[in-house]
Amino acid sequence: MELTKLHDPAGSGQLRVAGFMSGSGTNLVKIIEHEQALAKERKESPFHVSVIFSDNGKSKASEIGAAFGMPVFIYDMNGFFEKRGKPIKDMQTRAEYEQECMKVLTEFDCSAVAYAGYMRKATNVFVNSFLGINVHPADLTILAENGRPKYRGDAVVRGAIRAGEKEIRSTTHIVAEKVDCGPVLMVSAPLRIIYPLSEDIIDRMAAHYQNVLKEKGDWVIFPKTLEYVADGRFARDAHNKIYFDGKQVPQGIKLEAS
Repeated sequence: MELTKLHDPAGSGQLRVAGFMSGSGTNLVKIIEHEQALAKERKESPFHVSVIFSDNGKSKASEIGAAFGMPVFIYDMNGFFEKRGKPIKDMQTRAEYEQECMKVLTEFDCSAVAYAGYMRKATNVFVNSFLGINVHPADLTILAENGRPKYRGDAVVRGAIRAGEKEIRSTTHIVAEKVDCGPVLMVSAPLRIIYPLSEDIIDRMAAHYQNVLKEKGDWVIFPKTLEYVADGRFARDAHNKIYFDGKQVPQGIKLEAS
């Protein structure tokens, strides 16, 4: 069966990445730090974050850009919608916003996007323009009765705890039109949940576990996923099934506890 690499370094060279963020950008910082570490180790990193983009003028995009000497593009989405008198969930206006953003983003010649805490649903304008890679604070290989990932969207750590899951994981996946439904690339090692948890502390403990998962999950697999993609190790077939080093990985690369 013919496979197509997500990125072919032999034909396309270094993978150029746009870092999308809405808030603190801690995931993006870890990605950039990993790029720098690879550059020291190999003399050149297989990927390069070429630009930082944020939809939120109050994010830390400018600070991160200044710290790493990188170009930053900020285009406030809320202001864009308010100027047009449209509700923020209007996806036609969202597509128009993304088309405006593309006029700037295309200048940086990026073929991939790291959705590093970008808190907006992307339309097909972004989805079809880039190879989008996202990290999600849940194990997307756990499926609901409808066959879709059980823990999609927001508040998934709390949802997993309320459902009595014994452990939680982070997942990197390809961004698709349906939120958190794209092909899985990597799943982090598990973080064990300690029960019992009384009702009055579940929200507080969910926030705690999510912070720990970000450090032990997101910050491990997101940079590594980009490295593997940039090295040409991930591929897919005509049915959008994912392969790693030529072997099909239906549930991505799943790390186990050390």
